[in-house]
Amino acid sequence: MEQALESVFDTVVARNPGEVEFHQAVREVFESMGPVIKRHPEFLEWKMLERICEPERQIIFRVPWTDDKGEVQVNRGFRVEFNSALGPYKGGLRFHPSVYLGVIKFLGFEQIFKNSLTGLPIGGAKGGSDFDPHGRSDGEVMRFCQSFMTELYRHLGEYTDVPAGDIGVGGREIGFLFGQYKRITNRYEAGVLTGKGLDWGGSLVRKEATGYGTVWFAEEMLRTRGDSFDGKTATVSGSGNVAIYAIEKAQELGAKVIGFSDSSGYVVDEAGVDLDLLKQVKEVERGRVKDYVERRSSARLGTSGNIWDVPAQVAIPSATQNELNGDDAETLIKNGVVCVAEGANMPTTPEGIEAFKKAGVLFGPAKAANAGGVATSALEMQQNASRDSWDFEYTEKRLKEIMVNIHELVAETAESYGMPGDYVAGANIAGFEKVANAMHAFGVV
Repeated sequence: MEQALESVFDTVVARNPGEVEFHQAVREVFESMGPVIKRHPEFLEWKMLERICEPERQIIFRVPWTDDKGEVQVNRGFRVEFNSALGPYKGGLRFHPSVYLGVIKFLGFEQIFKNSLTGLPIGGAKGGSDFDPHGRSDGEVMRFCQSFMTELYRHLGEYTDVPAGDIGVGGREIGFLFGQYKRITNRYEAGVLTGKGLDWGGSLVRKEATGYGTVWFAEEMLRTRGDSFDGKTATVSGSGNVAIYAIEKAQELGAKVIGFSDSSGYVVDEAGVDLDLLKQVKEVERGRVKDYVERRSSARLGTSGNIWDVPAQVAIPSATQNELNGDDAETLIKNGVVCVAEGANMPTTPEGIEAFKKAGVLFGPAKAANAGGVATSALEMQQNASRDSWDFEYTEKRLKEIMVNIHELVAETAESYGMPGDYVAGANIAGFEKVANAMHAFGVV
């Protein structure tokens, strides 16, 4: 990292103690910025790096609610409105016990650049709570969501801040949140949340978007080497929306997906994943991966090691941050991986990224490869604003165009800075330059 950038990074760490995920996300971006500040020294003069690392607003609040036993529970809620240079704040809500301010800030910081790359007018934000919806009844989830929105609503608006879902926040939670927003404000402001149900303002392809987009990005990377998904073996970590629909699109493109996972273990299915069974287990029954194995004779459950021990040519980490480390990367490389595309946010550690780069493995970073989800959220906002609803084929076509354009932008940016094929640098630089130029246009604000 350049000395001038190191000084700024040290200040960020000192101002945000203990927030290791946020520090990691900032360092990853700064390590790409050396050539940028040489070409654009005005970015240092304008203190653009310091400004972009400081959220415009951080909201932390108490979320009291009553469980089914009548006992009062108290959680903590967050919304970090990081940067609105390109449009209203946009980013998901995560409900998971691991949530604290550092996680939300890392996610919000990543969101700035991801949203910039889409080419759509949306800023970066993230929010959530340390509430765990797993094992809770619908009534408990509803009461929590209503309490959460009772505080958050005052900070939202279709021209201000538009949350969506993330880990632990699906259609059920978005419905409860929107219902409370409508109840409090007395407004049917459909554009204030995305990921809504199709009957009340949601967009087709939203559920599929992140997984589809990640695979399309990977396909574009493979295409640069005259290759494709056809005939490839693939593994996908996770078994939520991102993983399920990455599997679906990879299979459509001719890949044989042989593995997926959840927090209880991983599945190896050498016959190829039975997508209908996986959807039944995870989407309908809210079950675990062992339930898939019990009904699929060709599948086995792995509880030692992890999904990255399974040999595959394409790997799509789609579960959570820092799930794929340097040792995992070396195992994948040894077993013949040629392409890795991040479906989750920052799932690969710095050591893992470095190993892939050194080995010449195609590597698509999250801020580019998994931008399909937020892109389709922005398309949902467009439909809400025009009181319109697009069919599946048209929305999917728009999404694919966006992902292909992101790949082209990232690849061209990397090449223009003398780093051809470095998608990490290309994504960081392209995302940063657009936001920095907009911030400069607005003056010191």
